[in-house]
Parts: sequence; structure tokens; C-alpha cells
Amino acid sequence: MITDKKEIRIALAGNPNVGKSTLFNAMTGLKQHTGNWAGKTVENAEGVFRLNGKHYRIYDLPGTYSLLTHSKEEAVARDFLCFDKPDLTIVVCDATCLERNLNLVLQILEITSDVILCLNLIDEAKKKNIFIDTTKLSETLCVPVIKTCAKKKNGLSSLYKAIENYTPNKNAFYPKYINQIENAISETEKYISQLVNNRLPSRWTAVRLLENNNSVRESIFNFCSVSNSDAEKLRIHLNKIRKNFDNIADNIASCLILNAEAIYCDVSKELSSKKTKRDRRIDKIITGRFTGIPIMLCLLIMILWITISGANYPSALLSDLFTCCESKLKELFLNLQFPDFLNKLLTEGVFRTLSWVVSVMLPPMAIFFPLFTLLEDFGLLPRIAFNLDRFFKKCGACGKQALSLCMSLGCNACGVTGARIIDSKRERLIAIITASLVPCNGKFPTIISIVSMFLICSVTFPFDSILSALALAIVLVLSISATFFSSLILSKTFLKGEHSSFTLELPPYRTPQIAKTLVRSFLDRTLLILGRAVVVAIPAGLIIWLLANINIGDSSILNICTEFLDPFGRILGLDGVIIFAFILGIPANEIVVPIIIMAYTAGGTLTDVSELDALRNLLISNGWTMITAINMILFTMFHFPCSTTCITIYKETKSIKWTALSVILPTIIGMCLCVIVNVISIFFGL
Repeated sequence: MITDKKEIRIALAGNPNVGKSTLFNAMTGLKQHTGNWAGKTVENAEGVFRLNGKHYRIYDLPGTYSLLTHSKEEAVARDFLCFDKPDLTIVVCDATCLERNLNLVLQILEITSDVILCLNLIDEAKKKNIFIDTTKLSETLCVPVIKTCAKKKNGLSSLYKAIENYTPNKNAFYPKYINQIENAISETEKYISQLVNNRLPSRWTAVRLLENNNSVRESIFNFCSVSNSDAEKLRIHLNKIRKNFDNIADNIASCLILNAEAIYCDVSKELSSKKTKRDRRIDKIITGRFTGIPIMLCLLIMILWITISGANYPSALLSDLFTCCESKLKELFLNLQFPDFLNKLLTEGVFRTLSWVVSVMLPPMAIFFPLFTLLEDFGLLPRIAFNLDRFFKKCGACGKQALSLCMSLGCNACGVTGARIIDSKRERLIAIITASLVPCNGKFPTIISIVSMFLICSVTFPFDSILSALALAIVLVLSISATFFSSLILSKTFLKGEHSSFTLELPPYRTPQIAKTLVRSFLDRTLLILGRAVVVAIPAGLIIWLLANINIGDSSILNICTEFLDPFGRILGLDGVIIFAFILGIPANEIVVPIIIMAYTAGGTLTDVSELDALRNLLISNGWTMITAINMILFTMFHFPCSTTCITIYKETKSIKWTALSVILPTIIGMCLCVIVNVISIFFGL
């Protein structure tokens, strides 16, 4: 038993999509927090729980298929297990595909024998007629094996009991290699025994050094403080051994796979099931060459329609609530004898801008992100990545970019952080730079309003929302095409390199946990992005109000700037007001239209024209035509990302160069498209 510590540290490891995070949430409840691993842009989750007076701290390691390659997730999991040395490691496996999961189990057993194997999703295994002899598996691996169904909290009591009664087993199983490799391991173990000095498992260290993995070797040398002379002697020794092998790293990986296969065949019995056959029939349709893309587009249209239709009412309620709060706040400042200038600056400037951002941004995000997470939990998002993989591959990018692309629909900043799942730095940069080419929820209201006023103004409910969703789908097809084109250009110019392969798992179709999905997506995604937008909206509101209310001569600074930009705007088929509105709208795309209205009405504050007919008449009276509307849609789709996204890009890349390119690329695309449309309209006299 582990009894000599005040706090017992537990690592939770496993492949993606095995229910590891569900188990983590079930064990810790709300006693958890998230952040980044030291020196990495990979999120961690850490929580605590108590058992009979003992205090346990559990670390949810990034989901990974292996510890042998170079991705940030694998490096974090490997380094934590090796160098931070948790007291106990719980390895979560999917009972429906144990053979593949055993590959990671064996790699972890090479690092530490203090392991509990958690066989999760045991209910789905039964439905698929997969039976696993856990007693035999436990005897083979010499570690406790516990059956669980984390989403139903079945088996948790057995897991807690195994944790509480755990006794270290020095005779734990470790994978066997072919004789030639085993001899090389023995020789290397003797050679490095003094260098390691019990700080690392000597067998694991020997195997990793024989593989010649640079990142692992550097981590080992740094941790063990290996001198340059010792490192050189070790390099000579390893080169001498490797001369007798053809690609020793592949041989080691093959042996691990064979070990996992042998163990699985010995402890399991698998019969064909109706569920497995059903999943395969569905996959033939959803991932079909001719049916996959149309089904994906239909799903997208459906989600957009639900988001558009569902966000209108709560947005109106929030707007009314903030309007009421603004009047109360103005009255409060008046009673406190604030100067009139300061009162209007705080209420009509800062508070009203903040109100616009929250009331327009919160409802669609609160609808879109849960829907997105439900698709992810149901198992559809990996299949979308599968459908788009061949297109991204042709563009020199990675199929995983499809997932970050989908996340960009909710918020471009989320799409940028979602690129962390891409192992290759080159391909991750491509995904980050092109994330802003996909319109986010902040751009949807502008696009929908313009489409409704100029393209489908004569259509009545309920067909208007359906046509709006279809129009948005067409817009998104154009933006995705731009993403493919830009990815191809980047891969041929700034980011040349080989296309990397990756393991894409198609998990079984599962019934999502709706309540938990709603809570976690709202807390982890919606509020996080909204918080960043609020931070930049406050100073933006102050600046916008000052520009509109400080006069130089007979004109406000806002009017002077719009007149200066007007010739440039006309080249793009727009005007100076629209261009300056986009510049002032950098903090949040939601405030672009209110700024345009404010400038056209010569008002000193952001103005809401709730009736589309009134807004349409206002725009037409200020020179808008169908060409203006089309170019406004194009420039809304393709222009510099908002400040929240720019900050996120810099945090992810740590590079001003890549952040600048992420700003310049969509802006150039938008300007070129607008100029082309404007020239065509002039040529044909439209």
C-alpha cells in the first residue's frame, strides 16, 4: 500500500476516445482545474479526491496512442511518467479495441510497474460480443485489472478499492523483444547503469537510446546530467550496436505490436455482433466516397440553421436586459454626480459596446459549441476528418486540420488552439494560419443580415431561416475552398515539407452524455472565448466613443477617418465607413455593423436598427447596391482576424512573423475578391 505520503500522485493515461476524461471527471467531480503543462501548449487537467482520509491528486495526461514519437502530447505523457514519477499510473483502455490499446500499456509498463489497468467501456464490449478474461489479463501483466463504465460510474468502487489497496509489484510484466535486441538491451543497460543511477528505469532507457529518438535522448541526458564526454562514449557504443541492425526502431515497434497481439488473443474472445455490423454499414455511407461530403454538408446546414434560429430570441432578451441595465447605470452615475462626458463614455461607450458583444456573441456560441461537442461525442467528427483527409493531403497539409477547421466555425481562436492535435509543426502552422479563413459565429450575424436584406428579402418565415442556412453553407464551401488553396500555397512556399501520416481512429457510435456536454462545452469553450472578447471589447468601446464624439473643426475624428479611407474603399466596391468599421471592429466582429450604422446616422454611440427593412433603407440611402452587399459578405468572410484570435495565434506560435502572416493572408484574399467583383460589375455596367 502507498501510505507514507500526505498526498498520493496518480497519472491517468490512455489512448484518445477511451473515456479517460469521463473517468477523470467522475473521480474528481468539480475539484479540478485546467492549464498548460510547463513549457508546452498542451492543456492539462488536474483534480483531487479523498479516500478514507487519504488525499489523492490525479493528473489527466494527454490522450496518446504511443510514447515513441515526437508530438507534444506524447512528449508530455512520456516525460511526466519518466521524470515526474507519479506514485501510481491508471491506464484506461477501451474494452472494444483492447489489442490496439495494449501497445500503450506495454510501453508504460517499461517505464513503471506501479500500474492499474482500467478496462473501460465494458458495456459496449458486451454489446459487441467481446469477452475479456480480466483475471487472466491481470495474471499476465502482473497488475490489477478493473472493469468500468465511466459514463454510468459503474466499477468506480472497485477502482477506488484497487487504488487504496494497491501494493507495488516488482515482478510486473515487460514486453519481450527478439534475442538480438534483448542482447543489445542487456549490453546497453550495463553500459548506462552508472549514468542512470536508479533515476530512470535502466531497461526503458536502454531501449529508447537504441531507437535513436533525438527528443527522448536529449530529455534523458538533461535529466541525468550526462556530460559531453560520457555522451560521446555512449554514442560510439550505440553506433557500434546499431551496425548489426536494419532499422532497429521499427523492429522494436513491431515487437511491441506482436506482444500486444499475443496477449489479446490469449485473454479475449470476440464474436460478431449486430452493433459492429450496424456501425460498419453506417460507416460505408458516412465515409463513402460519393456520400460522405454531401452528408457532411447537410449536417453543417442543419447545425447552422439550429444556431441561427435558436440564437435570435435569447439575443433579443439579452439586448433588452442590457438596455435596461444601461439606463439604470446611467441613472446611478448621474446620482453620483459623474460629469456628463464621463457618464456617456462609460455607459454609451464602454458598456454599450460590451453589451453588443455579449448579446450577439453568447447565444450562438452557447448553441454551436454544445452541438459541435455532441457530434464529437457521437463519433462523427473523426469521420469528417476522414472524409477531408485526402483533400488536405493533396494540399500538403494534415487531415487533422479538418477538426480545427470545424472548431473555427464556433470561434477562430478555438480553431487555432485546436491545431494542437497536429503533430507536425509545419502542418500545425498551416492549420493556425488558415484558421481565420473560416467564418466564425461573430461573422454569422453580419452575413445573415446582408443575405436577408439583399438576397432573400422577399421570402417569408420559416423559409427565410432555411435559405439563410443554405446561403451560409455556400459561404462556408467558399471559405473551405480558400482554406485548401491557401494550405497548398503555404506548403509550396513558406512551409515546404513532407506530408506526415497520422493514426485516425474511427470510434464506435456512442450516445452522448447531453447534460455533461452542455455544462463542459459552456464552461470550457463558450465562457473562455467570451471572456477574451470581453477583455478587448472594453477598451474598444472607449476608443470608438471618443472617435465619434471628439470633433476637429466641424467633423468628428470618426468622420475624418472614414472620408480619408473612402477612395480606398471604393476600389474594393465598399466605402470608407465600412473599411473603418472593420478596423474598429478588430476587438470583435459583432460590432462592425453597429459602427456602420453609427457613422451613417451621424450618431455618437453604437445604434441598433432591429428592423431589417429600416436597416436596408438606411444602407441603400448611403449608396449601397447589390455589389456593395456581395463585397461586404466577401470582406466579412476574408479579413484580418479579431484581436482575440491574433493573441491566441501569438500564444500558440510565439512568433510575430507567423501572427503577421495569419493577419495578412485572409486580408489579401478578401481584398482581391472584392476588387475582382467590383471590376466585373463596372465592366458589365451592373
